Amino acid sequence: MEEGEQGGMSVKILEGENLEALIEKAKASYGNDIEILYYEVETRSGLLPFKKKKYYRLFFKEADRKEDETKALKEELDTLKALLSELKEEIKQSPEKSQQEVLSPYVPPADLPSHIKSAVPPPSVNINFHEFTGDALELLRILESKNVFPDVAREIVEPACGLDLETGKLDLSVPTLKEALEKGIAEKIKFTGRISAENKPKIVAFVGPTGVGKTTNLFKIASDLVINQQLKVGVVSIDTFKVGAIQQGRMYANILNIPFFTVSEGRKLKETLANLTDVDVILIDTVGRSHYDYWRLGEIKAILHGSEKEMEVNLVISCNYSNEEAIEVVNRYRSIFPVTALLLTKIDETRKPGILLNLPVKTELSLSYLSTGQRVPEDIKLLTPKKVADYLLGDL
Repeated sequence: MEEGEQGGMSVKILEGENLEALIEKAKASYGNDIEILYYEVETRSGLLPFKKKKYYRLFFKEADRKEDETKALKEELDTLKALLSELKEEIKQSPEKSQQEVLSPYVPPADLPSHIKSAVPPPSVNINFHEFTGDALELLRILESKNVFPDVAREIVEPACGLDLETGKLDLSVPTLKEALEKGIAEKIKFTGRISAENKPKIVAFVGPTGVGKTTNLFKIASDLVINQQLKVGVVSIDTFKVGAIQQGRMYANILNIPFFTVSEGRKLKETLANLTDVDVILIDTVGRSHYDYWRLGEIKAILHGSEKEMEVNLVISCNYSNEEAIEVVNRYRSIFPVTALLLTKIDETRKPGILLNLPVKTELSLSYLSTGQRVPEDIKLLTPKKVADYLLGDL
């Protein structure tokens, strides 16, 4: 262990061949709220000349707390334990009951399925669209081929239909399949529109399972806000667990020349948000957690609870999920967080994007953005009825 002064602060250094083990050792010795500054890596020769090994040097700073801050932290940890125990007991005793919302009240639609048990029709059910004919029937078959649930397909197509006098069945009342699809989508699905600076600072948190692309897509949106809308943006990350997450966030923030903060507890989040008074939009990145891991989700919920300001919550879901699993993710996350919109990612990794219709229709949540690739900031699109129709009809 080495120790030194850097910019007026005490910097500690750990060295070894496993970066994750170094981070865990640092947290075990100095607490989970250490601030990881950066790390260096070099390649060293092993016992055999042709065998190389990576050697890491981790630089971090121990949290600087005064005695009263330590006391406040202990009280907050006790509150966190009580909150998580209460959440666990509620889930155990009443699994179908919605949990108390933290950030803003969430009132589920009357027909919303249980947060724990999915109410998804089996995709294998073959529904005969006997009441449709002509172009309407063709559009329904196209949507089915894209893995759109049959009942969702019918719900989307019907608004663009009229009665065909020759057959007595429903056919499209608009000239093209695309116009019909756009019309149905506009009537049945809600869209958030671009994030703006109304009631600034506007606060938007991004939650979701591991590996769906929360951090990358957050900075795609940040780029749009800064470059195209000339807004002042701040980013706060509570993802202090994933190796490289903070380093990646700082890199993007430096490129955009925007403030970037890391916090690991609700009190620090409250302080950070209170100090960000000169920005238009604050984006909060969270650590990815399985939708089955209520304990870890409860930890995220407790940190976000530190904000006393109104907050929107975007649930990030990959388009390569199965329809059933995606709806299960939404139901379980909604039992913990007041989700306000869906941000869909990895549309480039699926050939059957039925999730674009199934998810918002079944959950009645609004759609916000769609990630179309890995490039930052290019590969993200604001979702609209036209954009959804384009992807379902293969026009992109």
